[in-house]
Amino acid sequence: MREIAPRITVDQKIRFGKPVIKGTRVPIDLIVGKIAGGMTIEEICKEYDLKRVDVLAALRYAAEVMKREQLLMV
Repeated sequence: MREIAPRITVDQKIRFGKPVIKGTRVPIDLIVGKIAGGMTIEEICKEYDLKRVDVLAALRYAAEVMKREQLLMV
């Protein structure tokens, strides 16, 4: 297991190496998708037994990844 951002880890044995909230099997993309689908932070915390700081860490991580993304216009 390797921590790649605060509260975010990757481990090939957990979710095929996808980034997850540390100490859980909850992937970051699931959290971001739930927010995009209209769930509140509180609903996500209750549904997946997370803390508010976990959800915010997932959003921060997603924002950092998107900042580095480059689109190639063909």
